Amino acid sequence: MQTATAPTRITVSTPEEMRELGRRLAGLLRAGDLVLLTGELGAGKTTLARGLGAGLGVRGAVTSPTFVIARVHPPLAEGPPLVHVDAYRLDGGLEEMEDLDLDVSLPESVVAVEWGEGRVEELTEDRLHVVIARGLGGAVADPGAEDARVVTLTAYGDRWRDADLSAVAP
Repeated sequence: MQTATAPTRITVSTPEEMRELGRRLAGLLRAGDLVLLTGELGAGKTTLARGLGAGLGVRGAVTSPTFVIARVHPPLAEGPPLVHVDAYRLDGGLEEMEDLDLDVSLPESVVAVEWGEGRVEELTEDRLHVVIARGLGGAVADPGAEDARVVTLTAYGDRWRDADLSAVAP
């Protein structure tokens, strides 16, 4: 059984704050890290991935890879590349993902997978799961904020045992 950290919940009120959260989260990431991004359509998964790319200092605009499935963004300086995957159109689990060679990319890259829950967890016991939920029904401090989201960070495995995920909160 995998060890999970206690979930860290962060309220994000705007797309700019979501990008900034991704940028700060990138400061905790290193080569070999798998980040699962979960949330409904339009929740902010790609916006957070843009922040990851900015924080990692990678080349190219981080956009939704829905139709190409995966994009590799090489670093502009030191640091790992970002492999940004969108598994939305893939029906199968890890077997269908094997064609993407994520297991080959993972050791030297940060791999962020949108819609990856239930599909890529077998790649590694060490992963960060980011769940983004719309802040409806009073779940956030300002329920009138149209773009409000609650982001829940849960880390799995030894790699994350001592990580302070609350450090990425504003």
